Amino acid sequence: MMDVAEIHRYLPHRYPFLLVDRVLEIEAGESILAYKNLSANEEFFNGHFPQQPIFPGVLLLEAMAQAAGILGFYSQGKTVEDGSSYYLAGADHVRYKRPCIPGDRVMLRAQVLSNRRGIWKFDVSADVDGELAASASILCADR
Repeated sequence: MMDVAEIHRYLPHRYPFLLVDRVLEIEAGESILAYKNLSANEEFFNGHFPQQPIFPGVLLLEAMAQAAGILGFYSQGKTVEDGSSYYLAGADHVRYKRPCIPGDRVMLRAQVLSNRRGIWKFDVSADVDGELAASASILCADR
């Protein structure tokens, strides 16, 4: 299990753009299970949408990509201090199934599909209370 301090070793993101609160399970080269707690006082809820706040879809995709990024760095034994950067390079088959709202714990999952010449492909998904919220296939590039 990783808390925020250890997550900072694998991701350069900081408040307000760090979208992974905790890692529950991680298996190098295989998979990760992490989560993001959605608090009603997060800035994006003020404008998206004021009377019916939902977690923006692009941020949900970013949260899934950040979980995949942790898995990629961890799998290679690299940290932010090594000078590597991990970029979201593409997303395919992105599907949103349910909105995520304040109070939700969004479970983030990523599974490695392939790794070739620094380009990693992942299947990612997010769910709330066992109900699928989003899924995608993403590419991340290690630079």
